[in-house]
Amino acid sequence: MIKFVLCFLFLPLFSFSQLKGKVIKITDGDTFVLLTGNKKQIKIRLHGIDAPEKKQNYGTVSKNYLSNLVFKKDITIEFKNRDRYGRSIGIAFVEGVNVNEKMIAEGMAWHFKKYDTNSQWSALEIKAKEEKKGLWSQSNPVAPWEWRVRKKRHAL
Repeated sequence: MIKFVLCFLFLPLFSFSQLKGKVIKITDGDTFVLLTGNKKQIKIRLHGIDAPEKKQNYGTVSKNYLSNLVFKKDITIEFKNRDRYGRSIGIAFVEGVNVNEKMIAEGMAWHFKKYDTNSQWSALEIKAKEEKKGLWSQSNPVAPWEWRVRKKRHAL
């Protein structure tokens, strides 16, 4: 009886740990909009990665790569938390593929170590760099967080 009561009390926590739906819009290489089964639109930011900004070198390539992976496809999100902009942060899975890992492995995004310490993802980034995949084929790729700081300085 106690097990049943405990399961009942914690059930709401587990039901929110996964989101499922279809991707209906790609914002950039690490953000998209998910349409759930009950027609709710949720903005998803991929956990642990940072893709080039739209106006940054490789930004369009990264966005298009993510689009080819997930657009109009059924997807599962392992929910992590929310960011300061209210976006849901998570790890995306489509057709058995971890989208976050794929973006790093193909050189379409940086492993965002400020928010994730996964050593496997760091290894994927190192391998992509060594193989000069994606953005690593550029002579001097600038991390998006550095690009945003430079852009802000120039705006002042």
